[in-house]
Amino acid sequence: MRFREKRITKSIINLTPMVDMLFLILLFFLVTSSFIEQPNIKLELPSTKYASTSKLEERVLTISQDGKFFFQNKPVERNNLVSILKNAFSKQDDKTLVLRADKNVPYGVVIDVMDAAKGAGLRRILAPTVLEPEKKPQLLQ
Repeated sequence: MRFREKRITKSIINLTPMVDMLFLILLFFLVTSSFIEQPNIKLELPSTKYASTSKLEERVLTISQDGKFFFQNKPVERNNLVSILKNAFSKQDDKTLVLRADKNVPYGVVIDVMDAAKGAGLRRILAPTVLEPEKKPQLLQ
């Protein structure tokens, strides 16, 4: 009496298509990610030693050195600031404005913008700065 031998089949999983798909997904996210940069508005932000940095860059109001106002990189008039901010933040839960002003902008202009933001119903105003590099102590010679 002869017994049949059972064939043992090994299933091989080809990982090449999965690696290709992961590579394509990674490439998609790299290409579609946005790099936050505002090249057309030249600012020199004030520097600080102890302030922390913020990554909230969605709703930004910029005041350039020559006194021009930009909201989300679009030029706006100072007179229309309250209505523009009200419209922009009307459907937002997080009512936080990032106020980027050049260090040479007069203090009164910044206060006027902060007053307009409060008049538009904003809860928080963030003012980003640049951290100063730490100075190494000089050795006396």
